[in-house]
Amino acid sequence: MLTKRVLAAADGLLVEDVICTSGRSSWSPPEPTESYSVVFVRRGCFRRRVDGLESFLDPVSIYFDEPGREQQVAHPSDGGDECTQIVLSSAMVESVWGDYRPPPRPVFTTAAADLAHRQLVSSARSGDTFELVERIGELLAAVRDCGTRIGFRGRATTAAARRRVVDDAREAIAIQPTIGLFELARVVAVSPHHLSRIFRAETGETISRYRNRARVRVALERLADRERSLARLACELGFADQAHLARVVRREVGSTPSALRSSLGI
Repeated sequence: MLTKRVLAAADGLLVEDVICTSGRSSWSPPEPTESYSVVFVRRGCFRRRVDGLESFLDPVSIYFDEPGREQQVAHPSDGGDECTQIVLSSAMVESVWGDYRPPPRPVFTTAAADLAHRQLVSSARSGDTFELVERIGELLAAVRDCGTRIGFRGRATTAAARRRVVDDAREAIAIQPTIGLFELARVVAVSPHHLSRIFRAETGETISRYRNRARVRVALERLADRERSLARLACELGFADQAHLARVVRREVGSTPSALRSSLGI
């Protein structure tokens, strides 16, 4: 159910297209991590447990691996997921990040880092090795600027319970990007006001802003898959019209959907 395809390889790094076709599933058996890597989620969502620490992953987030960790994965819904994995040698990690060490929990990507990642995938598929290496260097530098969660303070049990509610809300948005606030609150069984308050405390963003980021990620992936009808895309993602989609995409990544087609497609 898990396939990996090498998109490109160069000294000290490997770019892989990782596709999981799993349906809804419980936790997989523990699996050791053998390399340093940065993993971007392009499509779908899943939960990941590393050394007992559980996180939710969607296209708004990235995570880091390093040798010695043990991971498990579970899928909350059908459809599987697609990720881009950049495997790094220890020498490459040292040359790019120096003393910097990625956080153990996933982080939210900036718009610039996510777009750079998707353009890297396009370059890798086109076979331009020089451009690929250049883009990887830029991307790894951008990853350092991606923010971590603010997180909750107070009693550990209370913080964990609130984090579960927020992760459940993020999961519902990933599965149904058009979901509204009141429906979302019903799904996670809390009041809209309480959900809005704890969501911002955990992620540093409003639900509306986060949902737009998630919808833009879906739009970028559809554009990379050569989606031709922006009107249809806008409708399916819950935007008022094509112009609304264009405004939100431009605000998020600095370019319009029409302009992005050439940099994301091949």
